[in-house]
Amino acid sequence: MSNLTPPVQLPLGISLREEARFENFISGDNGLLCEALKASASGQGEQILYLWGSAGQGCSHLLQSACHHADALGRHAAYVPLSELIDYDASLFDGLEQMDLVCIDDLQEIAGNAVWEEAVFHLFNRLRQANVALLTAATQPPSGLQLQLADLTSRLHWGMVFQVQPLHEEAKIETLKARASSRGFELSDEVLRYIMHHGKRDLIDLLKVLDQLDHASLSAHRRITVPFVKQVMGW
Repeated sequence: MSNLTPPVQLPLGISLREEARFENFISGDNGLLCEALKASASGQGEQILYLWGSAGQGCSHLLQSACHHADALGRHAAYVPLSELIDYDASLFDGLEQMDLVCIDDLQEIAGNAVWEEAVFHLFNRLRQANVALLTAATQPPSGLQLQLADLTSRLHWGMVFQVQPLHEEAKIETLKARASSRGFELSDEVLRYIMHHGKRDLIDLLKVLDQLDHASLSAHRRITVPFVKQVMGW
């Protein structure tokens, strides 16, 4: 497939987060899932794979990591976040069968929307016929999405289904360290303990705190210390 011309870009300037890569994801109990995603992205694994987990567990990060992985191998990949595209016409799926890898995120967003459910169903069939890898993600397992189109629910069960396991506290700390390091700064153990004690334990909220501290540190030209965290976060 990689010798074919990829389709027109998706609307809204959808792009991958640069830091959303496998090397920046602390796998914890998700090692097997990460390996399965890498294999599918390289064209050597399962053609159909479904992952699910609550917000902040890393589903979007993993799908975008798979796209980065495919791109590094010279393969064409498309990341399709339905939460950002649900107000567009479903014809945006046209041409995706020209890709090597298609990653559809936020499948829960189309539950009860007959037009979009039908569009995903037909896309699924086209991709399978064209031997294109399809990775999908949602907040619930296929049977928990309450899709109106039973045939689509059935299709989503055809491949491997993984639940993204939540990270333990130490793994969350390692994730914060890795994210900080990727941005060119370090966080002391004292600062990390303070953030973990005073911030929400959900990983997505912890990463938002890190983003806020990073921007504040750059603006103030100050290192991130406990007093600085207190000042910025109001804790």
